[in-house]
Amino acid sequence: MVLSLDILEINLSLFRLVNDLGKEYPFLNPTFIFIAEYMVFLLALSVLIIWFTRDVDNRIMILCASIAFICAFTVGKVSGVFHSNYQPFVELNDVNKLIHKEKDNSFPSDHTILFFSYCFSFWLFKRGWSILWVLLAVLVGVSRIWVGVHYPLDILIGILISLTAATSIYLIFPKLNVTQATIKIYEKYENKLLLLLFKRTMRNKSKNF
Repeated sequence: MVLSLDILEINLSLFRLVNDLGKEYPFLNPTFIFIAEYMVFLLALSVLIIWFTRDVDNRIMILCASIAFICAFTVGKVSGVFHSNYQPFVELNDVNKLIHKEKDNSFPSDHTILFFSYCFSFWLFKRGWSILWVLLAVLVGVSRIWVGVHYPLDILIGILISLTAATSIYLIFPKLNVTQATIKIYEKYENKLLLLLFKRTMRNKSKNF
């Protein structure tokens, strides 16, 4: 009981520490609003670009990251059944709320699960400079506290779920025959589609001449 109270107090103190920074340094708020709301589009675009490099290793990485996200998201939703809390702006006074968010269960953070599932998977596969993806995921997690829609504990549990899922998938799925088979089947139909589009384009050009 005492431990639970201590954790809740630390959770609240850390939230105030980060969220109040937006009041002390308001010129940074637009940056954190952008990160919290719109960085997800950069991630989606990056996933598409990496996939369509048509490199087999890249595609296995994206496939594993996507499976990790699905697993982590599912675990997150199940954990939300056993523990739930509203967003800080609902439960606390004087929260620096910077983005619109409907009142619902904020435990754990879906944004954090999404970013860490993909970004940590990228680092596991590529290492080196791919650590920048992990730093981006950390920044997204901090931004969700900064704008007032998540507690640090929402973020931390999202990170732990995602790291567990990403690591497990990385250690298991690339070695499975079904993973290679799935990529080959996809590429077979992709090549057929590209060939069909090429033929149609050439026919249209011939008609124009």
